[in-house]
Amino acid sequence: MSVFRYKGSKAWTMDFLFHGQRIRESTGTRSKTLAQKIEDKRRRALEEGAAGIRKQQQPRLLSVAADEWLDLKKATLAPRSVAIEKANLVHLLPELGRKLVCDIDARDIARYQQKRIDAEASPKTVNLEIGTLRAILKRFGQWARLQPNVNMLATRDDIGRAITPEEETALLQACGKSRSRSLVPFVALAIETGARYGTIRTLQWGNVDFENRCLKWGKDKTTAGTGRVIPLSQRAIATLSFWATHYPERKPEHYVFPAERYGAGGDKFCAKAYDVDPSKPIGSIKEAWEAAKLRAGRILKGIADKEETEEEIPALVCRFHYLRHTAVSRMLNAGTPIAKVAKIAGWSPATVVRMAARYGHFSLNDLRGAVECISGSGIEAESPVFSPVSDETLKVTLAN
Repeated sequence: MSVFRYKGSKAWTMDFLFHGQRIRESTGTRSKTLAQKIEDKRRRALEEGAAGIRKQQQPRLLSVAADEWLDLKKATLAPRSVAIEKANLVHLLPELGRKLVCDIDARDIARYQQKRIDAEASPKTVNLEIGTLRAILKRFGQWARLQPNVNMLATRDDIGRAITPEEETALLQACGKSRSRSLVPFVALAIETGARYGTIRTLQWGNVDFENRCLKWGKDKTTAGTGRVIPLSQRAIATLSFWATHYPERKPEHYVFPAERYGAGGDKFCAKAYDVDPSKPIGSIKEAWEAAKLRAGRILKGIADKEETEEEIPALVCRFHYLRHTAVSRMLNAGTPIAKVAKIAGWSPATVVRMAARYGHFSLNDLRGAVECISGSGIEAESPVFSPVSDETLKVTLAN
């Protein structure tokens, strides 16, 4: 063992050779006896590491393990993913946080799943929470003993629907009455392109090509969707052209839907936009979107916006993602090849068939038209009459 002090230093430094490499590190202590013990511990740790001996980790509460795991993952996860993991832990820790990771078993997980289902959480949400728990347990070497007895909940793969033309008309009319002036072009662009909410929200003017009637999306949910270039329909280009008139001094790096606040002013108390910051994307349209769905419900019932009624009018049942369903379903129903739909929607090659099944909302008449194409579209023919065929004739026919 060898410890020494540099001139003018009060802390001892360890100095020894390990596998031909000099290890010279400060012990951080003024005590020579303690410094020698620190050097001995450091040398032993290096020897165990070289021999493949791993030190047994001390048992940790799940709450402590979760903090350590999240700190480790923050460097590699996107901010949105970190927020999702934190949201999952909000539900996990009150139920399992005081348990040691080595004490958690499959029965604890099954009870947690049932309790979340009883609280009306969706199976997909519960599976995401169990996924976070699985990642933490893997980090501490505890998942392998649980995996054979843990079952993920069955989820539906057909959630979502395409809105009808009548619902679309009512929805756009309702959006036009919103204080948020960006709501109409935002929703119209979603219907015309089938893009996701986040992709539209972060669209920049530099990615809109008016001359060639196309645009390039930025970062999307999938690698296949990020940076894809799609053509724009007549209504989409008209919508963007009109919206561009609101920003005559726009720059390529400015967002198409910028952050802005809304108020009301004038004798007629008209909605006004202020604090417009084109360098930032719009925050959220949730409040305006929910209000528009309420108005759309009244429009579909034929009731004026301010008309009083004893009947409680339900809002239009339409999640924002239904607009994507609508665009994709209409393309599929029109006979657009699946490869083209996949390119426009930004599907990855591995999920094309599954996505087509999820988004393809075909009626019985649509399917009937497809099978009619087998025998000739639009051809009216009598039912074929088959005459008996001898075995000999059949053999000759097959041979030819």
